[in-house]
Amino acid sequence: MNIEKVVTSKTTDRVDIKLLKHIQDGIPLVERPYKEIGEALGMTEEEVISRIRSLLETKKVRRFAASVAHRKIGINSNAMCVWRVPPDRVEAVGKIMAGFPEVTHCYERPTFPDWPYNLFTMIHGYADGECEKVIEEMKEKTGVKDYVILYSEKEFKKTGTRI
Repeated sequence: MNIEKVVTSKTTDRVDIKLLKHIQDGIPLVERPYKEIGEALGMTEEEVISRIRSLLETKKVRRFAASVAHRKIGINSNAMCVWRVPPDRVEAVGKIMAGFPEVTHCYERPTFPDWPYNLFTMIHGYADGECEKVIEEMKEKTGVKDYVILYSEKEFKKTGTRI
């Protein structure tokens, strides 16, 4: 959630900001989380749902989604695969690569004289071999053969934007 944009928007009221601050670290894992959030903030369950829906519809919040602690469920391989894609193919190749369910991030980045890779994909799997299999499928589907795989070794910090 890009909370910084929400906070700087002149049309975002204090109640929305209070709500976003309350839920930025997650929603409670209970049968009626919006009711519990509303009780904590002095709002009704319906008002919480309505405000979240409005933030999404007005594009003040880009998305509202669950984030899985992937290492806790055994997904231990994280491969950042960087690709050298001809500039005129980046858009098409990016859409294909982003369509793989194992890809959680897909970005175009600038190149440099000593770094020609312009498309970055983050692939997750239970083991390195699973990531490599997906990378092979991506290579076959796009025809892009110039890439480097960078495996994560240690996670130091992982949080979303905070307000």
